[in-house]
Amino acid sequence: MTSEKTALATGADRGMGPGAASQGSTKQKVPAMQELAGKNALVTGGSRGIGAAIALALSEKGADVAVTYERSADRAAQLVQAIEGMGRKAVAIRADSADPGEIQRSVDEAVRALGGLDILVNNAAIARYNNIADFTVEDLDALLAVNVRGPVLASKAAIPHLRQGGRIINIGSAGADRIVGVPGTVYYMTKSALQAFNRGLARELGPRDITVNLVQPGSTNTDSNPETGESADYQRSLIPLGRFNQPEDVAAAVTFLATPAARQITGTIITVDGGALS
Repeated sequence: MTSEKTALATGADRGMGPGAASQGSTKQKVPAMQELAGKNALVTGGSRGIGAAIALALSEKGADVAVTYERSADRAAQLVQAIEGMGRKAVAIRADSADPGEIQRSVDEAVRALGGLDILVNNAAIARYNNIADFTVEDLDALLAVNVRGPVLASKAAIPHLRQGGRIINIGSAGADRIVGVPGTVYYMTKSALQAFNRGLARELGPRDITVNLVQPGSTNTDSNPETGESADYQRSLIPLGRFNQPEDVAAAVTFLATPAARQITGTIITVDGGALS
């Protein structure tokens, strides 16, 4: 199991409550499409699927965006071209999210290329499925390295660069709350770990006015789980809305959490699954 338009802050929040006009307030509304203007974002595993949709959505809101990729160089280059076509700065960084050194390097390169960092989206992940009796140590280590250690180390590298109002947004899975496929036990275990990480880091960074949140997609139409695949009808049978997410549906939740409208939301899980967990 692996776009909402964000409301502007209320008039009172912007210093435009009763009587503000007579006081000569010069504050201007930020256009909805530019709520992230001046912000810099890094999306790990961002060359395709959900990650690419997130990168595009953030750039549409005005952010400059760096993405990491491991193998999809052509798709990463196409994504960079698309973002630059919007007038935003973009960079693709080749990095293995299982390698601690490459994680640190990718954050450092993103900061240099963009001129700073305001938003980190921990999206990179892998999936390996098997019954526990047949699960190899190598597969277990690979899942833990990318899906658990990767977000921790990327956050560790990013935190010194995040300014007041910064954002860390983790991408998990609705399967962390409801396992419907037995071979997915270890994969969903790694996604459950993100829930505890999310809550703890939110408390740690709250005093710095940095929010940390978790978005959990349900069945999403990607290369690895197409809505026309062998198990698609079964997955749809579990979803009250009767349809798969599109990557843009997940990206909408992420971009909302990145905007000023979500400044009071931290340590929270937003599940995008068409109601499958209801």
